[in-house]
Amino acid sequence: ASVYHHLYADSGGNHSFPLLAAHGALWARGYFRKGIRFGSIVATGRRLIGDDADLLMRKLTSFAEDFRDINRRVCVETYFIYRLTAEARFAKIAEILVPQALWAQMDRCHHARRTGRTLSDPERRDLFDAFFLWEQENIVGPSIEKAFATFDWPLIRSLALKPAIRFAYFDGAPLRFRNFNDSNERIENGIAAFDRACAKGWPEVERALDDYAVMPSAFTANPKEFFLALQRTIHGNSLLAPA
Repeated sequence: ASVYHHLYADSGGNHSFPLLAAHGALWARGYFRKGIRFGSIVATGRRLIGDDADLLMRKLTSFAEDFRDINRRVCVETYFIYRLTAEARFAKIAEILVPQALWAQMDRCHHARRTGRTLSDPERRDLFDAFFLWEQENIVGPSIEKAFATFDWPLIRSLALKPAIRFAYFDGAPLRFRNFNDSNERIENGIAAFDRACAKGWPEVERALDDYAVMPSAFTANPKEFFLALQRTIHGNSLLAPA
């Protein structure tokens, strides 16, 4: 969440995908914990009728880890593409590795950042759509299909297919899924999350990261310094250094 917020802030608030992804990461933390706890209760009950509860929990833990891995990969790629497209010295590589439509949107984002311009919500939407559709097609979609295909605990699988997502900035009902494995439905709800953010206002969406009561007080006090301290702790003098 700190890395995502850093990218949003570094972009001058123009790259909205990382901010919404930070909400996704913080919301998912509570969702996974509740899911594992519920699975443990169900597995204990299944033990009474002779099922292997330990095997069921290994399946559930592996399934949850598959989703955590997807989240980590999205974070890595979000950071990589942002930095790759941010610096002129990487331009030739970026043009090869980043699809043209996404590269053009990232280039506009960086130009706005360098000139101190705030993108309009329609411009933010164009960038969000380009990045969101790219990560759904290249990372999230294939990985989610694989995760569900290999998870054979029918009860928990059926529940996992129907999450109700409520980010902290949402007003009203959560975003409900009939089938989380359906890429069209994920895209539809992802765009709805963006539209709700526009309606709420980006400063409030950013502030609402605190409402999950997950991030340390040091992050709330100074997100930039928290990120830099995290960078120094984990990587020292690394490529995570802000531009």
